[in-house]
Amino acid sequence: MSADDIRIAHRLVGPAASPFIIAEMSGNHNGSLDRALDTVEAAAAAGAHALKLQTYTAETMTLDLHDGDFLIEDPSSLWSGKSLYQLYEEASTPWEWHPSIFETCRRLGLICFSTPFDPTAVDFLESLDVPAYKIASFENTDLALIRKVAATGKPIMLSCGMATLAELDETVKTLREAGCTQLVLLKCTSAYPASPETANLRTLPHLRDLFRVPVGLSDHTLGLGAALAAIALGASVIEKHFTLRRADGGVDAAFSLEPEELRALAKESHRAWQALGRIHYGPTDKEQTSLRFRRSLYVVKAMEADETFSVENVRSIRPGYGLAPKYLPMVMGKRAAKAIQRGSPLHWDLIG
Repeated sequence: MSADDIRIAHRLVGPAASPFIIAEMSGNHNGSLDRALDTVEAAAAAGAHALKLQTYTAETMTLDLHDGDFLIEDPSSLWSGKSLYQLYEEASTPWEWHPSIFETCRRLGLICFSTPFDPTAVDFLESLDVPAYKIASFENTDLALIRKVAATGKPIMLSCGMATLAELDETVKTLREAGCTQLVLLKCTSAYPASPETANLRTLPHLRDLFRVPVGLSDHTLGLGAALAAIALGASVIEKHFTLRRADGGVDAAFSLEPEELRALAKESHRAWQALGRIHYGPTDKEQTSLRFRRSLYVVKAMEADETFSVENVRSIRPGYGLAPKYLPMVMGKRAAKAIQRGSPLHWDLIG
C-alpha cells in the first residue's frame, strides 16, 4: 500500500487498486426491510464492493413543519410539494434495520458503512462497528459533526458538493486535526439528477494533487458515462444510488442504477482502470508477435544478379521481415548482389 492508498475493511482504496464501487441504498428500500435486504443481495450479485446507508431520522434532520422554509417548492425538484420532514420520514432507513442489513452485507462479502447526519447517528454506528464513514455534501461544513466522525479514527469519504475551495480547505484541516488519517474526497454535484455538463470532472486531478488524497465521484448523473470518465481522470471510488427497479418508484429511484446497470459499472470500471496502465512507448509484450505484420521492403518481381532496384521490383508491403520502409529511397538505383526470388525480404546483403 502506497501513501496514496487507504484501506477500508479488507479493501485497498486508491490508485493501486481497481475502483471501489459503492451502491448507495438511501431511501430505495421504499419502507420495506425485505426490499432492503433484497437490494443488498442484488448489489453483491452485481459486483459492488460496498453498500452504503444513510443513518438519520426525520427528527434528527429537521423540524416537523410543513410550510415556509421547510416546504420544498421548487417545481423542478423530484420532491416538490413535500416538506423536509415528510421527505426524510419517507427516505430514512429505520435504525432497527441496520443490524440485519450489516449482517447480510458481511455474509455476502460487501463492506457496509453509512452516512451519519448528527452525533447520535455516529454513536449508533460505532455500536455496530462500522468500518468507515461518509460525510454528505450538505454536511461538509458542519465542523462539529466532522470532528465527531474524525475522532473515531475510521476512514472517511467526504462529498465535496457545493463546497468552495476555502470551505473544503477548512473542512480537510478540521478532519486532520481531529484525527482523520485516511480520507477520500468525492467530487459531487448536489442536484438530483445532475446533468453531465455540471459534473466538472477535470477537478478530480486538481483535488487529488491539492490535498494529496485519493479521490472519487459521488455521481447523481444518469447512466455510466460520467463514472467511467472520472476513472480516466483518476477516480478511485465511484458511488451511485441503487434500486431494484426504477419503475417501483421511491425518493431516489429516478437517478438510481438498476442491477444490470450496476453490473456493467462494476465490470467496465475495472476495465477502464486496467486500461490506464502506465506511461509507455514501444511494443508491449503482447505486441511483440504483431511486429512481423508491419510493412517492410520486399522484392516483388524476380531479379537477376546486377539488376537495378526500382519501383517495379521493390515495394513496401506486409509482412515486416525486410528492411524498414524508410530505406526505400536508399535502395532505388542500387544493384542486386545476386539473383533474388519474388517474395524475398530485402536485406543489405542482397544489395551490391
